[in-house]
Amino acid sequence: MSKACPECGDKIIGRIDKKFCSDGCRNAYNNRINKDSKNLIRNTNNRLRKNYRILEELNPDKKTKTSRAKLVEKGFDFKYFTSIYTTKAGTVYYFVYDQGYLPLDGDFYALVKRND
Repeated sequence: MSKACPECGDKIIGRIDKKFCSDGCRNAYNNRINKDSKNLIRNTNNRLRKNYRILEELNPDKKTKTSRAKLVEKGFDFKYFTSIYTTKAGTVYYFVYDQGYLPLDGDFYALVKRND
């Protein structure tokens, strides 16, 4: 009894538990099946990566201050961050991995880097 590849329909030769005729068919099949969810994840990760690069570029000394205009000009998206840290005093920091920012008065932000 021969099995057919679910992607191209060719006969599968090899191990009895083999499901695809080649790595190319396996990749094509999985990419097609997971296309929608992978696009969401890919787009979110791309935005997080861009935000991280911007914070890293503007904060080379691990602690600085910048304007909202400068962040926006570089393409920073305030909707995408990985965690929120609230201090005992109630101050709320937003982090993109280990790079963080704290909203200040007058459309300024304190940029920090976590030392974990």
